[in-house]
Amino acid sequence: VYKRQGLMTVIWALYGYSLAFGPTEPGSWIGNADYLFMNNVARQWDEAQNAPVTPMAGSMTRLTHMLFQGMFFIITPALICGAFAERMKFSAMVIYSILWGTFVYCPLCHWVWAEGPLSYFAGDQALFGGMAGALDFAGGTVVHISSGVSALVAAILIGPRMGFPSEPLQPHNLTYTALGAAMLWVGWFGFNAGSELAIDGLTTSAFATTHFSAAAGAVAWAMTEWIVLGKPTVLGASSGAVAGLVCITPAAGFVQPMPALLMGAAAGILCYLACSKLKHAFKYDDALDAFGVHGVGGTLGAILTGVFATRACWDVADGNPLGLIESGDPTLLIKQIVAVVVTFIFAGLGSLILLKLIDIAIGLRVPAES
Repeated sequence: VYKRQGLMTVIWALYGYSLAFGPTEPGSWIGNADYLFMNNVARQWDEAQNAPVTPMAGSMTRLTHMLFQGMFFIITPALICGAFAERMKFSAMVIYSILWGTFVYCPLCHWVWAEGPLSYFAGDQALFGGMAGALDFAGGTVVHISSGVSALVAAILIGPRMGFPSEPLQPHNLTYTALGAAMLWVGWFGFNAGSELAIDGLTTSAFATTHFSAAAGAVAWAMTEWIVLGKPTVLGASSGAVAGLVCITPAAGFVQPMPALLMGAAAGILCYLACSKLKHAFKYDDALDAFGVHGVGGTLGAILTGVFATRACWDVADGNPLGLIESGDPTLLIKQIVAVVVTFIFAGLGSLILLKLIDIAIGLRVPAES
């Protein structure tokens, strides 16, 4: 974990932030070189003013924006690793993290969050004449769908753990599971509410929707287990909370609290089915259900953003109604679906190519003896 955090931080500082957020025209495919090596990001000495100058990103310092966005860059490859836990060589994982961050995450981040071809704010400059512009408040496409799809590709390509699926491979320490889920629940407020990049009424709204969705996801997953298996479990409630958090991530700043409850509940049920039924039906070994929770939950959240988004939360369209329920117009829903499909294809194919190249070069899987 520490090595990955250190590695991805270095990559982000050297060139990742510039590729993702280097200023360009709306609809551009990649950031420019303005922020390479933290140029125009860190405080600099201005000879003309004979004083230090702090570069700004709106009302916040550019360095603050870089650090906040860097956390997403660090955590997203870690989500992928949950799918192939106990199987990939460490050297292969290091190379894959670097390549995936460079060639999948940074372009996708630019496309969605820097007015690129998958951004709602790119207008007609978005892909397919503006029909691919997604609203993504905190990472439904950029983080969760991209990592979930990449995780599925990795799990299938590397193959299952020894003994899967005939032997039960449940988590060995549910105390750690519950502790980890609790830390995620609290930490997610930083990602979702923090993505407002300010402290105002919308920050509070995003905080509330995040909490409500997580709660509904935990309850829905546990209740579904209770109905199907005859009892709820700590693992199920923990997984449901994470599913709710994932689902609300793209919508956190665009929807009201009551739709957030519905989204979390839907994610708890759908992700339970993906992890308990879909995975076993297709016999892929996604060790920590990265696809079942992040891929499926992120997809559901991105699509439902197009249903429940409202101008009462964020007036992104000059006073025009947004989501399907508010406007009766499916345009935003179609934009969300197109962005989801493009993300699936780009992340899936990109990961497949990178993993194949690494496998040819050094091999992916640890020996059975190891």
